[in-house]
Amino acid sequence: MKRLFKRPSLGAILLALIPFVAMCFSVRLWDRVGPMVLGIPFNLFWLISWIALSSLCLWGAYRLETKRDKKDGETG
Repeated sequence: MKRLFKRPSLGAILLALIPFVAMCFSVRLWDRVGPMVLGIPFNLFWLISWIALSSLCLWGAYRLETKRDKKDGETG
């Protein structure tokens, strides 16, 4: 019986977790208003940056999975 869903690879999971960890568990590092970056408080800059970087991380996870699917299609 063929499975409909494949488990994601460890690399894809780790790439998807990077933004989550950076935004949620690093609060102690960036929880200050003090330095201003591009005219906005550092904490807001940090979150906006990671929202943009999340797309790159998820794109990398997608690329890993599509390469894995192509490789599985050739051998299976």
